[in-house]
Amino acid sequence: MAISEDGRHATGRVGPALRESATFDRTTIAEIQRAAREGIYSIKGFGAKRQVPHFDDLLFLGASVSRYPLEGYRERCATDVVIGTRFAREPIKLDIPVTIAGMSFGALSGPAKEALGRGASEMGTSTTTGDGGMTPEEREHSRMLVYQLLPSRYGMNPDDLRRADAIEVVVGQGAKPGGGGMLLGHKISDRVADMRDLPVGIDQRSACRHPDWTGPDDLEIKIEELREITDWRIPIYVKIGATRTYYDVALAVKAGADAIVLDGMQGGTAATQSVFIEHVGIPILAAIPQAVESLRELGMHREVQLIVSGGIRTGADVAKALALGADAVSIGVAAMIALGDNAPEHDQEYQRLGSAAGYYDDWQAGRDPAGISTQEEELAARFDPVEGGRRLANYLRTLVLEAQTLARACGKSHLLNLEPEDLVALTIESAAMARVPLAGTNWIPGATTGVT
Repeated sequence: MAISEDGRHATGRVGPALRESATFDRTTIAEIQRAAREGIYSIKGFGAKRQVPHFDDLLFLGASVSRYPLEGYRERCATDVVIGTRFAREPIKLDIPVTIAGMSFGALSGPAKEALGRGASEMGTSTTTGDGGMTPEEREHSRMLVYQLLPSRYGMNPDDLRRADAIEVVVGQGAKPGGGGMLLGHKISDRVADMRDLPVGIDQRSACRHPDWTGPDDLEIKIEELREITDWRIPIYVKIGATRTYYDVALAVKAGADAIVLDGMQGGTAATQSVFIEHVGIPILAAIPQAVESLRELGMHREVQLIVSGGIRTGADVAKALALGADAVSIGVAAMIALGDNAPEHDQEYQRLGSAAGYYDDWQAGRDPAGISTQEEELAARFDPVEGGRRLANYLRTLVLEAQTLARACGKSHLLNLEPEDLVALTIESAAMARVPLAGTNWIPGATTGVT
């Protein structure tokens, strides 16, 4: 007999209310049914949807009597940062501590990559190639372009290495540390196939580790090779997914990295197994203190710059990451949204795809109505890279203004002057991960014992 949501039987008799299982909720049941029907794991884009401790669980302690705030209209709060001061003859000088993460041509359309370069250049920051090589329009419109060297070696060209302003050796990504990238066949157009030396329309899976090394000693050799190719001119970054962060950072520094890019589990991806997205890696909130501890023990904090990514959305996130010890942050998903992904004007088309504006995350499908995460020429032609670049610049400008507002409220004249003692945590979990006191106490779980 049918029972309504209020527990009432069809006869009108009240019975036990329907309850959704916490273990077998509707999403879990649907995934079991899909797996039983298709016999293969799910592949998705975007990033983790589970709730984990994040920057929202931290609060700033604004200045009052014990510290004086800065006047926003009269007292300067600087935002510049230099990346690659350890060995590079030409380190990257950023006007703002927010960079654009690596998103490949293949995952994104050509016009979208151009827009990222336009927006980043307007704000004096860098963008990153992603897997699959460097496109001419990306190089032309990016004042500072970081070239990613991934295990796949797709599109790898020594001449492009020399044309880059920095090189990022990707060891891992936050959405899938320990796993390789994926690009499904319907996004491998003629141009993508030519750049990557792949057959058109055939799914590709990148390797999970670089083919020419099996450990940190080989990474050191590779970094030396890259320095010789580029005549020690540009910085060499090492990107790691947040897992065994303390040790990975130490070994990357030993291998000769100029900068560390640390990507937490909230970071997005164009496509990977869903089980990776939700169950591998740790939150960026937990990873930053481990990286800073490792750098400090080596005497390399601020000498080897730390760039963090994975779920950066607001100026508050930027300021909190810097307060925990990062030198800069990197954004990917937020940059796509700023360009116009998930925009309400495309809502009807998103609904036809079984999604909705604000929910669309089927980047792996290559059917994005906004023309951003697609290789379909008709869809990509919808996207205006000039307008997209303007939107991205506006978003970056807002992030920086918000971060400056918070820094001034804490009495700081530079964003990099923010520090852990400017923060408290709202939950025991976030206090333990971020290594800052629980609000209203001096207790850092796992580090101190006193409670006042």
